[in-house]
Amino acid sequence: MKIFIVGPAFPLRGGLVQFDEYLCRSLNEQGHQAEIISYSLQYPNFLFPGSTQYDTDGTAPTDIKIHTKINTVNPFNWFAVARFIKKQKPDLVIFRFWLPFFGPSLGTIARLIRKKTTVFALTDNVIPHEKRIGDVVFTKYFIKACKGFIIMSNKVLADLEKFTDSSNKVCTPHPMFATYGDKVSIHEAREKLGLKQEDKVVLFFGLIRKYKGLDFLLEAMADERIRKAGIKLLVAGEYYEDPKTYTDIITDKKLEDSVIMHTHYIPNEDVRYYFCASNLVAQTYRNATNSGVTMVSYFYEKPVLVTNVGGLSEIVPDRKVGYLVEKDIKQIADAILDYFENDREPAFTEGVKEEKKKYEWKTFIDNMIGLYQNLK
Repeated sequence: MKIFIVGPAFPLRGGLVQFDEYLCRSLNEQGHQAEIISYSLQYPNFLFPGSTQYDTDGTAPTDIKIHTKINTVNPFNWFAVARFIKKQKPDLVIFRFWLPFFGPSLGTIARLIRKKTTVFALTDNVIPHEKRIGDVVFTKYFIKACKGFIIMSNKVLADLEKFTDSSNKVCTPHPMFATYGDKVSIHEAREKLGLKQEDKVVLFFGLIRKYKGLDFLLEAMADERIRKAGIKLLVAGEYYEDPKTYTDIITDKKLEDSVIMHTHYIPNEDVRYYFCASNLVAQTYRNATNSGVTMVSYFYEKPVLVTNVGGLSEIVPDRKVGYLVEKDIKQIADAILDYFENDREPAFTEGVKEEKKKYEWKTFIDNMIGLYQNLK
């Protein structure tokens, strides 16, 4: 099959980029002819909350084909991209959808090509974490242009069903990220990051946004029992909002000695060191659909602590691979303390090794291709 993935790829950066490139690579390894159509302009700069949209230090992958074409704010460009796709005659086009902002551009391209090819939506989010005017209209415009849907959590499936009654859906787990390099020893990882070898380290990883609940985790770190236990929190990720919320908590609660802040974009080649240096990965989210961070944790065989929101409860069995807690500061603190005081790491690590078998890329691709074949 000839397959186009429409989504972000190099020189853009981030987890979606890593996912799209790995998906393309995996499809090719399974005998398909896959290519990516990415963005020449993903977001206007004034809408982008981070420091840059681009991977300025990386190099373009040489084993996959990336077409940098889509300008999300230029309707004339959308027609040109549609003409390009039709000329290439793919069997299947998969549109990566995670924000309503992309509804007009992707929805228009999908409408222009759908008579000539099968159009799928790979939906990370249908209802966004942070709502804005126009969300419903833009999302509906895109969803109505697609024939099939690939969903990675029951939460997103439920959201999607508010926009379409189509039965052409497959819900398949978010596969593990295997793009950041092999596992290294905890000693090597901590030496690389300048961390003390003897420390007990909880990792918060990823872009810092309100819905990810870093403030809950900081408040839990202020628990006197955690202070006495000498537990450290390593925060690794770029601020996508005003840092004052978080720096004020650190100052007010006198957490300067307990929290290690690496609040910059983490290059792909360094990601593995953060996970391998940690004892436990914490995701104290306010809301969630599915989680790439959990999948990276599984790849590096690290136990996790997550809040009981969205799709997280679907992928984190409580007390097998870590903890599933409510959005409650005491529950978060209790779980962290239990983990270290009762030496849960060996047992939970074994649980992760077993659980991760569910999240292989082959399963994801087989389900996606199966949906396509059922629609032929």
